[in-house]
Amino acid sequence: MEAAPVALGRVSADRPINADVEGQQDPPEPVEEPKKAEEKPKEAPREKPTPKPAPARRRPGIPGPIKLVTALVLLAVGFIVLAITLGNGSKKSDESAAPSATTATVTSEATDQSSSDDESADAGSAEELGYPSFATSNTTRIGGPDPASNAAAAALAVFPGTSEKQRPLAVTLVDSEDWAGALAAAVLMAEPIRAPLLYGEAEGVPDVTAEALDTLQPHGGATSGGEAVFAVGDVQVPKGMSAAKVAPGDAATEAAAIARLRDRIAGSKPDAIILASSSEPAFAAPAAAYAARSGDPILFTDAKELPQETVAALRREEGIPVYALGPGSAISGKVLKEVEGVAGAEVTRISGDNPVAAAIAFARFDEGGFGWHVTDPGHGFVLVRSDSPQEAAAAAPLSASGTWGPLLLTDSADTLPSELRGYFLDVKPGYTTDPTRAFYNHVWIVGDAGQISVGQQAEVNEVAELAKIGSEE
Repeated sequence: MEAAPVALGRVSADRPINADVEGQQDPPEPVEEPKKAEEKPKEAPREKPTPKPAPARRRPGIPGPIKLVTALVLLAVGFIVLAITLGNGSKKSDESAAPSATTATVTSEATDQSSSDDESADAGSAEELGYPSFATSNTTRIGGPDPASNAAAAALAVFPGTSEKQRPLAVTLVDSEDWAGALAAAVLMAEPIRAPLLYGEAEGVPDVTAEALDTLQPHGGATSGGEAVFAVGDVQVPKGMSAAKVAPGDAATEAAAIARLRDRIAGSKPDAIILASSSEPAFAAPAAAYAARSGDPILFTDAKELPQETVAALRREEGIPVYALGPGSAISGKVLKEVEGVAGAEVTRISGDNPVAAAIAFARFDEGGFGWHVTDPGHGFVLVRSDSPQEAAAAAPLSASGTWGPLLLTDSADTLPSELRGYFLDVKPGYTTDPTRAFYNHVWIVGDAGQISVGQQAEVNEVAELAKIGSEE
């Protein structure tokens, strides 16, 4: 349960803001030196000197739209709220388990705001954007209030937009209610297209998406077929942007159309096909990360009946191996036999007893070059809630860049599932004599503290931490 916001004192530049937050007080005013007898008192008191930020926390200015830059300045507001949540929870358990928030001081001419009204507006924009807002030594959270905010933040984390090379040629727009279309569209993040996903609406472009587009500035190119936007389903394309459109439809119809678009732009057939359940989104969610990483398209099926649109897509890709995600309750054995007959290729099931275990099984899986094969230390991971397939799709670009890694699921806001804790311990990095030569794990956490608590983030940080092993002899 999140704690209600409270009034806090000034944050010190050399003190973690989530340590003893209730005891924070304004620093004492500077004491003036005694005046000499012959000096006359000044008519006006001295202005209180403005403390300078610690040099270690200064950063160069961030170029880009002023609205976006100024929004990032007050991310400390988000840190404080999360710190309060952590502080209240840790009082009832072990305070030593709480991570320290990492604050950032951004220096820019655009951040010199003199109006408290402007500061409040900037803080609101930062919260809406969901930009990476709370970090421990081994985790970074993208904690916006909704999937559109988190998709924008993930896209900007991968494509900061500070130069032409830091911008994508195109982006994908999907309706925020269309979880299946969003998962399938993750394949467009793979080479050669590299189009991150943003969420749109039929009636217009959400503010957070518009802000992200202002920074990303997609303009299309030969690789994207000249298109700046791939519009999936019923979404409005921003004015002045060329778009390739995928007509609205059910999960199987949209996924088959996206697979055709992928083939046309890539100019070749995929190496494999991922078959996901349209009735069990939690088992389908991990497909987005791998599609973004590999370029293998996602097709959908009902639990007990194979849709005709998927049949047609499988026939077009005849001979290509198929990997089905989820147990028999998500995709029945009858359907898999039908797929084998249609596709003319072997079908392999990747599953677990529940969505958490199934995602771990996919992270470990390796067969003929298909699969993450993450069974050792030194990898990136992405963690989302099992009941948030839109967040899984939003986070897909994080699995196709940076520390490239599989999507994992948690089924609780407060508790790290035992299966997931065991997996993290299996791939926990260690060193004997020199930690600077070791491998490291990093975990992106996508979702606010109501979806994945700061306490659970602290536990993830602990099991991902590099540990000393063996002796130094």
